[in-house]
This record gives sequence, C-alpha cells and structure tokens, in this order.
Amino acid sequence: MTPLPDLILEPLVRAALIEDLGTYGDVTTRAVIPAGIRYTARLNARAAGRVSGMQIAALAFRLVDPALAVTTKVPDGAACAAGEVLMEIAGDAASILMGERVALNFAGRLSGIASQTADFVAETRGTRARITCTRKTTPGLRLVEKQAVLHGGGFNHRFSLSDAILIKDNHIAAAGGIAPALTAAKASASHMMRVEIEVDRLDQLAEVLEVGGADAVLLDNMETATLTEAVRMVAGRLITEASGNMALGRIAEVAATGVDYISVGALTHSARTLDLGLDF
Repeated sequence: MTPLPDLILEPLVRAALIEDLGTYGDVTTRAVIPAGIRYTARLNARAAGRVSGMQIAALAFRLVDPALAVTTKVPDGAACAAGEVLMEIAGDAASILMGERVALNFAGRLSGIASQTADFVAETRGTRARITCTRKTTPGLRLVEKQAVLHGGGFNHRFSLSDAILIKDNHIAAAGGIAPALTAAKASASHMMRVEIEVDRLDQLAEVLEVGGADAVLLDNMETATLTEAVRMVAGRLITEASGNMALGRIAEVAATGVDYISVGALTHSARTLDLGLDF
C-alpha cells in the first residue's frame, strides 16, 4: 500500500511532540544525559501482531532531530513476531529519548488497530465479505486509524459526513419515512455520490427496494437468519452491509450470509494497544 505523504501526517505528529515536550522540553534528559552522547535504539515488538504506525514513528524521530538515522525493519502492513525488531534509530541519545513516547504511542495504538482488524479479516476467509471500519474513531486521529485498518487488511467506510449520503434511522424519522428520504436524496445527490440507507427490518428493506434510488443498504442489528433473508431479497441489486453487535466470534457466520461488507466500530474504538518498547 502506498504510504501517505509525510506532509499530511506531520501536523498530527508535530502536535503530539509539542504536547509531550511541554513548555520547556525534556528536563530529565537535559539533566542526566551529557551532550553529544550517541546511541542506537531498537523499537521492539513485545507481542505478535500486525504492524502500523512505522511511518509516523519515523517521522516523530526526524521532527525532533533530522540528523537521526531511522531504519524501518518491518514495514506497515506486515506481520511481526514477539521480540522482533521493527525499527532502529541511531544518533544523539537525547533526541531519541525526546521522540520515544510519541513514536511508541502512535505505533502501539495503530498496530493494535491493524492487529485486531487482521483477526476480523481472518474470520471472513472463503466468503465475499469485507471488513470495514466506521467513524467511531479518536477525534483528530481518524486518518491514521483508518490507515491502520487498511494495514490490517480491512477496508474504509466514510472518512467524514461529506463523503457519501448515509440515511440512518434518525434521518428517516425526521424526513417522514423511507420514501421521502430516498426521494430527497436522489434529487440532491450528484452522479459521483453514492446513497446508502439503514434498515433494521425486512419490511423496511422491501420498501427500499420498491422505492429505488439507493446504491447500498445497511442491515443494522439483524439476526443471522434475517441477514440471510435480506441478502436473498436484495439479490445483488444493492451493496449489502451488515452492522451492529459484530463481535469477533460472530463474524464467520455473518460473512457466510453473503453480505458484501461487515462494518465493525470496535476496530478503532476498542482495539488494544500492541505492546511495543524502545531499548538502547
């Protein structure tokens, strides 16, 4: 996968470094590390998983000190084993220490998302279903968390409210029903913008199919048997997306219903940080 330009990532990393360095910099390092001391540090995986955030970690070190030599050993999107060296950083010891926490925070968080995504994707093998994320992301970090989902083998849903028209239950209620909501969406959508609508009952799905105008249907909080019937009703006319209560243990049976996508908010809002460490 082609990396994002550093130009896009730099504001996020710069803000994190400024937050961590505070108003007076790293007072501990200045107090105890003599100037000019040089070291080679290794960023290690302390648990197995899927790697993400190496580009951001490298950028954190380079923003602190462009003279640091940063060598990525395991790229974003690759699997790693416990004890594997993911990155080496050589140069001024004080600079390495100043970038350490920000680099680890990003890499651990994003690798955790990628690792959890890979676990969900593994449950869909042999089916057409794709695992996709949602907008349930950490404020300000949506871009990199969604990139981590890609590193884990998943797919991205909307990045923002402006990407596509997604008519949910509250929109339907406020618009006066499925038919008026879809009619209004069809009237305002450009030829480049897709329309998806959420349903949680088969009679609602039947109305969507009758009214027309949707490109995709979000099948929300349905039992597995109901999902199977919904896919049969759609018969390939719309993209189908299953959502709601998509725990890891249920993914295989949902994927077997024939849905095109399974959206999982937990990929980003409940992923455990992958245990990483930096050692001199």
